[in-house]
Formats: sequence, C-alpha cells, structure tokens
Amino acid sequence: MNQINLTTAVRKPQTSLSIIDIQGDVTGLAENTLMDAFSQASNGSTRTILLNFTGLDYMNSSGIGLLVTLLIRTQRQKQKLLACGLSEHYEEIFKLTRLNEAIGIYADEAGALAAIS
Repeated sequence: MNQINLTTAVRKPQTSLSIIDIQGDVTGLAENTLMDAFSQASNGSTRTILLNFTGLDYMNSSGIGLLVTLLIRTQRQKQKLLACGLSEHYEEIFKLTRLNEAIGIYADEAGALAAIS
C-alpha cells in the first residue's frame, strides 16, 4: 500500500514572504499535503513563496506536475515562486523540464533571501 512520505512546514519570516520546508517525497500521493501548505503560505500579503527542498528525498514526474500546479496558482495570484536546496540531480531535472525558467532557483535559503531583499 502506498503511503504519503511528505511533511511540510510553513514559515513566514517576512510579511510578504512564506517559506515551505519540504521533507520527504514529492509524488502524486503528496498532493493534499503540498496544496494545504501552499494555501497556508499564500494567504494574506504574501508576494513570494520559497520552496525549501533541503529535506527532499525523492520527486517523480507526478511531483513535477504538482510543482507546475503551484506555479500556475502563484501566477494567478500575482505571486513569485522560488526554490532552494535542490540537489544537482533535481536542478538538472528543473533545467530539462524548463521549470528553472519560471521558478527562481537558489543554492540555499540565504541566497534566495538575499535575492528577494
């Protein structure tokens, strides 16, 4: 039986910024968990959402599809979607799928925060 292996935590270090910490696997099974975190992160005056992938263990094509859904939602809400903490493997996948052209990619959270400021 397939189990969800994803936990998220939403932080709001600035009024206009929310960070979603991702721990585990981003697959189709994680849809509700990820969308709930996104809803929590995108409310209020949030202009930028940073996906922190430092704790990412695995992502498959369904997980990439979920990221596309998040991207569409942020664009509709006139928000910006960023990512940090991707391994080299997943950075390459972002390049192959051209997600890196729509989602700002940063090596770590500090780099992303510096770019936002």
